[in-house]
Amino acid sequence: MTSSKAKKTKPAAAAQRPSRDEAEAAVRVLLRWAGDDPQREGLIDTPGRVVRAYEEFFAGYQVDPREILARTFSEVDGYDEMIVLKDIRFESYCEHHMVPIIGRAHVAYLPGHRVVGISKLARLVDAFAKRLQIQEKMTVQIADTLNDVLQPEGVGVILEAAHQCMSTRGVHKAGVTMVTSRMLGTFRTDPSTRREFLAIVGNPGVVSVANT
Repeated sequence: MTSSKAKKTKPAAAAQRPSRDEAEAAVRVLLRWAGDDPQREGLIDTPGRVVRAYEEFFAGYQVDPREILARTFSEVDGYDEMIVLKDIRFESYCEHHMVPIIGRAHVAYLPGHRVVGISKLARLVDAFAKRLQIQEKMTVQIADTLNDVLQPEGVGVILEAAHQCMSTRGVHKAGVTMVTSRMLGTFRTDPSTRREFLAIVGNPGVVSVANT
């Protein structure tokens, strides 16, 4: 006797990852769709190169951002001032067109009882950048993860980036920079803390809707 209930389907995130051969075959299809011959000399090795490049471009899917911040330090001799790592270059990819988003991140927090190694802040940015993204979501993900794991007095994150989905296609507006921010804790509630952060990072332009 069969159940009247519909079978549960796996969520998309749990779907089996295609094999390397399948990925390379997909690249060949795109090359043919673009109007070229994937078997010609200049393109014969392109599918393999593209797949290897994608392993680097999207390495963030293989990283747990919270694990990056797992090791912290408490021996800071009572240091309780703002910690800022600015001008962290990142490369990401627009999830709508799969073209580059290139920019820099400014990440700050006001420590509670523990601090994290500064390289971990850069790694945290990369963990989210090396995925298909929109800038607003990436801003929130960086700030919220830092806030949840370290539980500091406050967190401030600002991203400034150029989007090739806007400069190389569509409206073709080169030289445009998008700025997004997320302020948590004292960075949201204390205007002087926010002003100090903005002064340190060079007071980027308008802060966008990610600051909600």
